[in-house]
Amino acid sequence: MPLLSVIVITRNEAHNIADCLDSLDFAQERIVLDWASTDDTVARARAAGAQVHTTDDWPGFGPQKNRALARATGDWVLSIDADERVTPALRAELLALLAGQPVLDAWSMPRSSSYCGQFMRHGGWYPDRVVRLFRRGTARFSDDLVHEKLLTDGAAGQLQADLLHHSFTDLDSVLDKVNRYSSAGAQALQARGKTASLGKALGHGLWAFVRTYFLKRGFLDGRMGLVLAISNAEGTYYRYLKLWLRQQAGPR
Repeated sequence: MPLLSVIVITRNEAHNIADCLDSLDFAQERIVLDWASTDDTVARARAAGAQVHTTDDWPGFGPQKNRALARATGDWVLSIDADERVTPALRAELLALLAGQPVLDAWSMPRSSSYCGQFMRHGGWYPDRVVRLFRRGTARFSDDLVHEKLLTDGAAGQLQADLLHHSFTDLDSVLDKVNRYSSAGAQALQARGKTASLGKALGHGLWAFVRTYFLKRGFLDGRMGLVLAISNAEGTYYRYLKLWLRQQAGPR
């Protein structure tokens, strides 16, 4: 069977990393690249048997994942986040695929994400296919600061078993991520020459709510579907509001 490398980038993921790595115990190589964790992430990753490396700077999600990828030596690479878990069904599907010498160089899998304790099935959150398995040397990550993409040479096949994503355990984690991602998103938009206004911020936020709650049927997830739609609207609103405020502040 081909050698499988797993890559995970981390920062302050002590509450997640052991469970993440335990779900990947079938991989011959597990690589954790940590940036400036102040908790026990590094110690717990090493205790779980991973190869742990550290960096002194943060270049963004895409470049950091490329740094981790550069350390992989396997024939195939599986990239996952610390708050994700490979289910037994996905594990069996991955092993069967690799044992069969797949023709395609990249494969996607459906991701099932939780929001404040509820796995969301609508609002654009499922099946949320993500390309995470690829033959080493045929793909790399984009240089985006956030919402990085895996750039592949060809079309990706589709696995059927879910990758679990424990994305937001409580409202505090939601608000923290909204703040961090809206700041990074505003920076990325400004770098691409995008402009914003207060009206645009309001419009984009309203459209995010309509898209999540109505067009993508988030209302079918009940009360948490409404909470999620409002959260998406806030994140989008703050991203464009921060871009507008950066413009008002002038060159940096």
